[in-house]
Amino acid sequence: CRGHLEPGVPGPHRARLIPSRERVSPQSIRDIVGTMSIAQPPSLSDIREWLRAQPSLTGAAPTLDLAELPEDPEPLFVDWIGEAAESGVAEPHTATLATVDDDGIPDARTLILKNVDARGWSFAGARSSRKGQQIAARPAAALNFWWQPLRRAVRVRGMIREASPVESAADLAARSAEARGGIAPGEWVLWRIVATRVEFWQGSADRNHNRIIYRRAEDGWQRTVMGSITGVESDQIVDGRA
Repeated sequence: CRGHLEPGVPGPHRARLIPSRERVSPQSIRDIVGTMSIAQPPSLSDIREWLRAQPSLTGAAPTLDLAELPEDPEPLFVDWIGEAAESGVAEPHTATLATVDDDGIPDARTLILKNVDARGWSFAGARSSRKGQQIAARPAAALNFWWQPLRRAVRVRGMIREASPVESAADLAARSAEARGGIAPGEWVLWRIVATRVEFWQGSADRNHNRIIYRRAEDGWQRTVMGSITGVESDQIVDGRA
């Protein structure tokens, strides 16, 4: 979707605070943002204006080549995470996993991706943990990667399947002795998200952000591309398997 970026002006400027009950016009906000230092530590009273003053999409997006897109999402993910590592992104294999609790409230945490292949995106944890309990009750999740220097994100969503006990034991054995301490037999689990949708997002300065979306179909994957790279804002099917 399109948006609008309000530019901030770095420098030793102090923010002009407005009483919380005073109605603030859009022009007033623009005036405040224009004089606020983005490096100035925020306080609760001026956090809104401080957030608006922060720069966004400051990375350098790589060139996208539609002719080189693979039929399946896994090879593209491997390419993107590799480019993130080569570009100096710290810990590019970390991601945010979102599950749902018994009340239907989303719950999210940061963890490490263990593997990705045709079977799914793998992660692990304790069966008795909050995420383990939520997965047991509602085996569906979403996984999000954010690589800011490249203006790139990847979103994965689908159902969760538990790996075999042998695979879970092997993952536990690969951890350090300290990390294995106190984990009872059968407590450590390797899970996989069997993706039904994978979105590769790349930010564009004009806010017509590029999205490469894979949706699972009966005979494979349906691929959709949208954003500035297509020259139009509407969805464009570039895979013959519509």
